Amino acid sequence: MNYKPNDAHNTHGACLIRAAYNRPTFMTVNKQARHIIVIGAGMGGLSAAISLAANGYRVTILEQLDVVGGKMGEWREAGFRFDTGPSVITMRHVYDRLFREAGRDLNDYIELIPLNPITRYHWRDGVVIDAVNDEDAMCEQIHRIAPREVDAYRRFMRYVAGLYAAVSDPFLYRRQPGLRDMLSMPLGDIFKVDALRSMHQAVTAHFRDPHLVQLFDRFATYNGSSPYLAPATFNVIAHVEMALGAWYPRGGVYQMARAYEKLAFELGVDIRTSTRVEEVIIRDREASSVRIAGGQVLRADAVVVNADYMHAIHKLIADGAGIWKPVQPLEPSCSGVELLLGVRADENLLAHHNIFFGSDYKREFDDIFARKVPPADPTLYVCITAKTDPNHAPAGYGNWFVMANAPHLSPAYDWSTHTDDYVALMKETLISWGLDVSPDKIVFERHMMPQDLQDRFGGHAGAIYGFSSNSRRAAFLRPNNRSPQVRRLYFAGGSVHPGGGVPLVSLSGIAAAECVREDID
Repeated sequence: MNYKPNDAHNTHGACLIRAAYNRPTFMTVNKQARHIIVIGAGMGGLSAAISLAANGYRVTILEQLDVVGGKMGEWREAGFRFDTGPSVITMRHVYDRLFREAGRDLNDYIELIPLNPITRYHWRDGVVIDAVNDEDAMCEQIHRIAPREVDAYRRFMRYVAGLYAAVSDPFLYRRQPGLRDMLSMPLGDIFKVDALRSMHQAVTAHFRDPHLVQLFDRFATYNGSSPYLAPATFNVIAHVEMALGAWYPRGGVYQMARAYEKLAFELGVDIRTSTRVEEVIIRDREASSVRIAGGQVLRADAVVVNADYMHAIHKLIADGAGIWKPVQPLEPSCSGVELLLGVRADENLLAHHNIFFGSDYKREFDDIFARKVPPADPTLYVCITAKTDPNHAPAGYGNWFVMANAPHLSPAYDWSTHTDDYVALMKETLISWGLDVSPDKIVFERHMMPQDLQDRFGGHAGAIYGFSSNSRRAAFLRPNNRSPQVRRLYFAGGSVHPGGGVPLVSLSGIAAAECVREDID
């Protein structure tokens, strides 16, 4: 890779290593091409911009932050480097597809390292499982703790492979499905979707061992939902990670955002950071331009909004413009509390990714989604990228990214008066696992709370993944990539189809770009 940084700086919760790009001499931009404005340089906005520019459109991205990547960010300080958003890459074929559309090879932009183990799971009774995406090797792990469950695991993996085969095309790789799409599916595939059971019900139909039940229930958190409420369809996530594999980008997950940015720049995309959009101007129910801070109006042939959907329709689009604004929106996904800890500690028992399970998973999700309070016995996720990139922490130290799932913002819990208490609880929980995070071992510390996620990224109620999937109808109620009320207005990101997570957000940008091309061409 010839792409080298020349400057680095931090922002609250994200850092961009800026590069001195040189526009390639072979790239020419047709000034008469249709002009598309993309609001937001998150992974969905960057995906849309890349796809559009690769197909000959003139594209401008307007990003209110001074960095690209949206929730995919990083922080560097005191010799430590942390990813502050997504921490693993799945569905590699999605990124390969996007780069091939632009005539590029993803491998020329980023090095993706297969993770093995993917995650190390820890339980209070001392059981530890290293999850791997080799089925035989995973069966060896399972045989060690529950020999009778080995055949159950093989059956479960066939079950989730069937889910993927049934839902990937109509639900992931197309625009939002409707009733007609469902009716056009083969009858056998409709039953394979398994939407009438919850994830937990389907998992317990396969496994009796509580460790394995909890392990596979956890995949509901990948889109901010509860395994006790989300339909069993979302067990497909287990196939995505355990069968298709998981990767870590050399240098950190934020390198994915840098790779997208570099490709967009090479394609002639005009990326304007520190540029806040105040309004999408709609004339005769058609998006015609945007107004940025300071009053300048930029004309557009189409507008793609890569911002939280609820923020977009309430803050960027004026009343009376024709957009339906629901009084009772879909349930927000969970939020989270993030701790960045520079720790001098013995990490021999830890892997790159670690999960320390709480003792009562049902109560944990009831706290988050029913009572809307943070769990008293939280499951904690600990990511240490220095396990793979030693230069991410000084010698003898670890860069611990610690996260607990938390409820979205609501009157039920006042974070402004409980932040310090909950941070202390998370540290006490780590200590109870034998992980020494006493004050004399922590040399660097920052935290990010649900309110910070809302304030920085405009996420509705501090939600990380947009809307939850705690409903059988969630896939159909999620906002579309094409506005049904306003012409030439499109949406990309985790709060619209097909959902949250880096690969799905990228697919949302690709889908929005396809809608633009269909309508304008």
